[in-house]
Amino acid sequence: MTKGGMESVEVFTSEGKGRGLKAQKEFLPGDVIFAEPAYAAVVFDSLTHVICHTCFKRQERLHRCGQCKFAYYCDRTCQRAAWLNHKNECSAIKRHGKAPTENIRLAARILWKIEREGSGLAEGCLVSIDDLQNHVDSFGEEEKKELRTDVESFLEFWPPQSQQFGMQFISHIFGVISCNGFTLSDQRGLQAVGVGIFPNLCQANHDCWPNCTVIFNNGNHEAVRSMFHTQMRIELRALSKISPGDELTVSYVDFLNVSEERRKQLKKQYYFDCACEHCKKQIKDDLMLAVKEGESKPSAETVKEVIQFSKDTLEKINKARMEGLYHEVVKLCRECLKKQEPVLGDTNIYLLRILSIASEVLSYLQMFEEAADYAKRMVDGYMKIYHPNNAQLGMAMMRAGVTHWHAGLIEAGHGLICKAYAILLITHGPSHPITKDLEVMRVQTEMELRMFQQNEFMYYKMREAALKNQKIQVMPEPS
Repeated sequence: MTKGGMESVEVFTSEGKGRGLKAQKEFLPGDVIFAEPAYAAVVFDSLTHVICHTCFKRQERLHRCGQCKFAYYCDRTCQRAAWLNHKNECSAIKRHGKAPTENIRLAARILWKIEREGSGLAEGCLVSIDDLQNHVDSFGEEEKKELRTDVESFLEFWPPQSQQFGMQFISHIFGVISCNGFTLSDQRGLQAVGVGIFPNLCQANHDCWPNCTVIFNNGNHEAVRSMFHTQMRIELRALSKISPGDELTVSYVDFLNVSEERRKQLKKQYYFDCACEHCKKQIKDDLMLAVKEGESKPSAETVKEVIQFSKDTLEKINKARMEGLYHEVVKLCRECLKKQEPVLGDTNIYLLRILSIASEVLSYLQMFEEAADYAKRMVDGYMKIYHPNNAQLGMAMMRAGVTHWHAGLIEAGHGLICKAYAILLITHGPSHPITKDLEVMRVQTEMELRMFQQNEFMYYKMREAALKNQKIQVMPEPS
């Protein structure tokens, strides 16, 4: 079954999984299998005034909708593009007196679209909204209670003049949002800023070691170049070679967790038992729980104690981060590493989590040399665990590369930035803002590396001057 730009995939019934997507032709790593605009999407409640409600880009100065005073846009172009979806919302917010939560807003946008177009197959969609999974029957007591609250709030917000839908259908829409909502990020891909529904993407089944990845592309909405607008969309991209007839899979959770934990998370959030190869055979679990090898191998009791200490420390770290106490975070990381290093192996996920936080916070505090050391160890561990074309691995390498660059370790920095660029070309594509940023860094570090190789002394002098923003004074090199 194919439809509007979806000729390269078909929906099929996958044994034990329900529907799935299958490739109709061969794909190579980095190929875009399909791109899909959101059926409906909204900005998170906490970010409604700093993120454009059309393209989900973070901007310094946004234009506010003069009517409802709630929606914000980059410019007139984004505002015009939003009007079809915002029109009903705008008058409903004015009537209601305030904007409801993101869940209610997303459900309302979906139902207004159904009111306009009907609930059959929308253009370019392989399945209708009616046919998407809602898992409402599997909800626990707490989830049912939340669903009832959402439906009540929705009915208060929904205008009397709009088409009226039955309680069961409204519950179906909330169920769809709960288990099919896809998180949208800002243009730098560094922060989750909203949620959207993409019916075709919903058909791709999960695998912990998938052959595809999903990336959010904010599109291009510059008013000056309105001829060249590209729509905000998600892209399903191939991570490895895919043959015709292969099932297309994506990962619903981060791989950096032992199989038992991933399965728990998938069951809780998506209501299925993961039966992928990596979970069945617990592939890489031994690496993620590795302990120090050697003559004095730590006892099981010691390992248990250190892991418990790591879990407790991670909780304290989260609390300190929330309160912005970054020096406290560094202190906690150092204490934890001191306990972990003699006991845990270099691919142990508890060690890697602490290394990741330590390198990030130390970079923020501009303590680059210590940060670079931790970042290098983190990336070395990640490379043994993640798929070589994993987006998380690419982002971690980019961060580590930048940290080394800032620390003045130009050779290692340039090497990591090049590796990150190779991964992101596949996962994000050459036109994504992150990849473009990385290309600029790659060129810059290459230039600096050349200078460093020609004259190390001169390179450090220029670097020092650049950091102090002053004219260079070259002193004679010490003999």
